[in-house]
Amino acid sequence: MRKFATAALAAAGIAALALSGAAPAQQAEAEGGEATLNSRLTGDLVPTHDPVIIREGDTYHVFGTGNGGRYIETRTSRDLVHWTAGAPLFDTIPAWAKAAVPGTDGMWAPDISHVNGRYRLYYSVSTFGSNRSAIGLFTSPTLDPKAPGYGWRDEGLVVMSTPADDFNAIDPNFIIDREGRHWLSFGSFWSGIKLVELDPKTGKPLKPDAKPLSIARRPAPAGGPAPVEAPFIVDHGGYYWLILSYDYCCKGVNSTYYTVIGRSKAITGPYLGKDGSALMEGGGTIFLRADLREQQRFRGPGHAGWLHDADGRDYVVYHAYDRQNKGAPTLRIAPVRWGADGWPVAEY
Repeated sequence: MRKFATAALAAAGIAALALSGAAPAQQAEAEGGEATLNSRLTGDLVPTHDPVIIREGDTYHVFGTGNGGRYIETRTSRDLVHWTAGAPLFDTIPAWAKAAVPGTDGMWAPDISHVNGRYRLYYSVSTFGSNRSAIGLFTSPTLDPKAPGYGWRDEGLVVMSTPADDFNAIDPNFIIDREGRHWLSFGSFWSGIKLVELDPKTGKPLKPDAKPLSIARRPAPAGGPAPVEAPFIVDHGGYYWLILSYDYCCKGVNSTYYTVIGRSKAITGPYLGKDGSALMEGGGTIFLRADLREQQRFRGPGHAGWLHDADGRDYVVYHAYDRQNKGAPTLRIAPVRWGADGWPVAEY
């Protein structure tokens, strides 16, 4: 997530809740005349920013950026259709994070996974317009606040960036590769998307002094904006698929966010689009776009997460800005089918 004015987002979210309660449906039909999942979503869909999704038992959990005293927003569903907002995960930012990033007032862009019997929640802290940023980690044995043993343990700092670095340590995403190695991708603007190998036991860099690997960027003239962020890596069909957001979020209906994808045989890249264009050169294949059908109402779809469900189906979760609800950031979920050419198609 691009470093935005968190107070403004919080205010917009409160206004959206007051206006709508449950966001109205998106377009009613997909190709072929069938209703989309997005068109059927109901409940507490706003405000949702930078969502990720996971399933524990018979409950789906969505976590997203939180601000204004609500640190990491939560939503749950039993059917992927009706969503209920819960209490934020935290009511304060860890003291170490406030010290590392003075002036931070939010916990952004979480990532959730289940590793070695515990859930890992990576998250970001930063301030607007700065790459003095940090990624932290909390863990819990369960996601259910009513379950025995529930509770989030602060594991502290994972990765940090400062103005001396050419990257920005926000927007984390965790993955285990096919050889069992653990990795964290992250990045926003600056020199693009980075990848570091993690210690499987701690969830922190295996080699703390090693330079992060570069796996995607948007080349720009010196001093010019290079809008790429929000990596998410999916392992499917013998390839690693890198999903990225290009251009600008967080501007309501004026957001120009869109989502691209590329694939690689190796988790470290190179990642290429369907046309062979390199994500290290700002290439890729469009996956979620802000024009055509979506342009009529939901703008700037991006900051995608992924769910591989128990029945083998895949879904992409993301946010978009609702033109009919004053640009409120809204939860979107789309099934993903894999085409005959082996590439994913989001049915949104």
